[in-house]
Amino acid sequence: MEPITELLVSRYNYWACIVLLMIGIYAMIVKKNLVKKIIGMNIMQSSIILFFVSIGAKTKATIPILQDYSIKDSLFQAKDYINPLPHVLMLTAIVVSVATLGVALALAIKVYHQFGTIEEDEILSQIENPDQ
Repeated sequence: MEPITELLVSRYNYWACIVLLMIGIYAMIVKKNLVKKIIGMNIMQSSIILFFVSIGAKTKATIPILQDYSIKDSLFQAKDYINPLPHVLMLTAIVVSVATLGVALALAIKVYHQFGTIEEDEILSQIENPDQ
């Protein structure tokens, strides 16, 4: 394979993150339905989580638990171990994502009860002309 093609194929997970991110941004900007915007936000959050989990992975590395380690056997090198920090942070991000989704859906329900619709254009027209 050519070098550029090999680079593109070998980094397929990053391309998947970019595609998901663009789909999420597109849905948040272009769609007029509030639920579709919320789904776009969730897709965007998922792509960011996937990206951070992807950069936290290493080939031929192990978990950072040292057993029977002594100073005498100091052949321990950081490159042989996976950094758990990105994975732990993404667990937190998943919890925040679920909480954000719950709050956004609750707000969408509240907007529906107040305006009778979840279409952005109709809501804006009702705000501009409240007597209609």
